[in-house]
Amino acid sequence: MRSSLRIRGVLIAPQLADAPRGAALISTLRTADTDLVEVSALEFASAAETESPQGVLAIGEIPERTLETLDVGERARIVVLDGVQDPGNVGTILRTAAALGATAAVSLPGTVDLWNAKVVRSAMGASFHFPVLSTTWEELDLFRQRLGVALWGADAAGAALDTLAPPARLALVVGNEGAGLSQDARQRIDTLAALPIGSVVESLNVAVATGIFLYQLR
Repeated sequence: MRSSLRIRGVLIAPQLADAPRGAALISTLRTADTDLVEVSALEFASAAETESPQGVLAIGEIPERTLETLDVGERARIVVLDGVQDPGNVGTILRTAAALGATAAVSLPGTVDLWNAKVVRSAMGASFHFPVLSTTWEELDLFRQRLGVALWGADAAGAALDTLAPPARLALVVGNEGAGLSQDARQRIDTLAALPIGSVVESLNVAVATGIFLYQLR
């Protein structure tokens, strides 16, 4: 899917041209209205954050997304990240939410920056076309009241998900990897929902659990 993300500039390293796809990308970039700068392998390595960079880095503008501008239809499934701190987990959740037809993913204070480089890499491009945004509990409260969005929390102490009847508009809160849902979340949640799992395992990874919830809720 083509993204509307605006690219300000691109750095390319010599090794990019060695691969057919890399050469094709360079050709496309040269015809686009984008600043393209070729640098040495050493210079590129100093800018890249990965051990084995692929030879291209782009600087893009973070989209201005808010709950006010979020397009919510008659049916909505919104993922709410409540203090989820691991960038790999957050990126995986964003990618999974996009794949399973969620409306948006919203982060609350205490969650890692949605535009952290590792989050963006783990999301595998989902952030560029899927609505991801940061907000506060107060803004989320107003959004829910205005549009009639129920708030469910993922928690092992909740009712089994397959015994619940999800409403048309639903926001699912998933909590911190170790501490679970915050007190702010627990004060607001309408329903706690759980994924029944075998007794030999204490819990699921938050990204895995979110994927199962979203699959069931769609």
